[in-house]
Amino acid sequence: MSDKAPRLTVLVVDDEKNTREGLGRALRRDYEVVLAESADAAIQTLGERPVDVMLSDVRMPGMDGLGLLREAHRLHPDLVVIMLTAYGSVETAVEAMKVGAADFLTKPVNLDHLDITISKAVRQRALESENRALKSRLDSKFGLENIVGSSPAMERLFDIVRQAAPTQATVLIEGASGTGKELVAQAIHRLSARAAGPFVAVHCAALSSSLLESELFGHEKGAFTGAVVQRKGRFEMAHGGTLFLDEISEIEPSVQVKLLRVLEERRFERVGGVDTVDVDIRIIAATNRDLRKYVEEGKFREDLFYRLDVVEIKMPPLKERGGDIALLCNRFMKEFAEVNARPVSRIAPEAAAILQAYSWPGNVRELRNTIEKMVVLARGDTLAAEDVPANIRDEARLNGVSGVSAAPAPAPAADFAPTESLAEVEKRKILAALDAAGGNRSKAAIALGISRRTLHRKLNEWKHDGA
Repeated sequence: MSDKAPRLTVLVVDDEKNTREGLGRALRRDYEVVLAESADAAIQTLGERPVDVMLSDVRMPGMDGLGLLREAHRLHPDLVVIMLTAYGSVETAVEAMKVGAADFLTKPVNLDHLDITISKAVRQRALESENRALKSRLDSKFGLENIVGSSPAMERLFDIVRQAAPTQATVLIEGASGTGKELVAQAIHRLSARAAGPFVAVHCAALSSSLLESELFGHEKGAFTGAVVQRKGRFEMAHGGTLFLDEISEIEPSVQVKLLRVLEERRFERVGGVDTVDVDIRIIAATNRDLRKYVEEGKFREDLFYRLDVVEIKMPPLKERGGDIALLCNRFMKEFAEVNARPVSRIAPEAAAILQAYSWPGNVRELRNTIEKMVVLARGDTLAAEDVPANIRDEARLNGVSGVSAAPAPAPAADFAPTESLAEVEKRKILAALDAAGGNRSKAAIALGISRRTLHRKLNEWKHDGA
């Protein structure tokens, strides 16, 4: 079977037979060619077979080329259309491009130029198609579709996001760690008029005051030791899009003052610079602290707080989201089964009851990590009660969930002779744990409290030693 790419199909539409057939002969060297003597014949062809490119005369009896262009794009929005005319005018060319023509050429057609024009237009349309597909994937990954929940608390959150997203308002997202604040920020961006612009995230708590200032505002060459070149900050990188400031409560007062000015004026100077930089950005901030309390305690500027708190979104903790736990469990199970090529396809009712009864102090992030661990270590196609981590089973049992067995007690330490070396004791203990886990190295490593990599290294050492 040939690995060559299929030839593109070009539809040539012209009421002049000589022009139509001459173009057909020239194009057949590189393309599949279909000829049509009128707009009606072209429309019939477009309904019967796939066409990649249409070359159409502008002046034709009956429906003219511009009318055909409109109808062709109604039927096939991605069709590449190149208009041809012996009576070229700027007005006609502009009209054709407005309607959606990829290019406009005058007769007699330069065949080399035509071939270049077709190739360029096809590449451009392919790039546009890829961009639409990427945007669709981004919308699916970062839009509301990726935030799972049908509880009343989440429905209220979705309503606020839908109302706030199309506006330019600054948004403050408050919630405990692991509740999905950045996902909501990404959804707001994807649903806004700025979706085509960048989404730039800064995790403020990870940087010292001096580093954060440079990270946000950039710096000029020579502004401080190590500043060997000018560097743009995150505000400039986010121009035309959205800047997400996570853990905003951890910003030092000196940086808070500069941030307030940017919010008020949308302008700033780089560190060590005097030139003012104007930016067009939307700011979304997030915190896992009570920011109002921080204001009362003097830890956060009151004027900055009110600048940030235009639209307030409170992320509900997972324990307040009722039936969302089951939805999230199924979503994560399918995700990690696919990523890890595991056959897991269902959660046993007993396991679901245990997971539902747990308080989830780490919120959605903890649930996600738990399901990933269960999927990786599961033996069959079902996540069973014994696959649930012991600490979660213990809490469920204390909460009165029926049918939950206690976590197995640690195996007693094996007897060893006083003359036995520490290395020999370690080896015997590891092999015993591996035997108890049925040869499953991941489970043995968890039981021993070591990483799977460490276990693998130990086994390899003993193998090379001839043990």
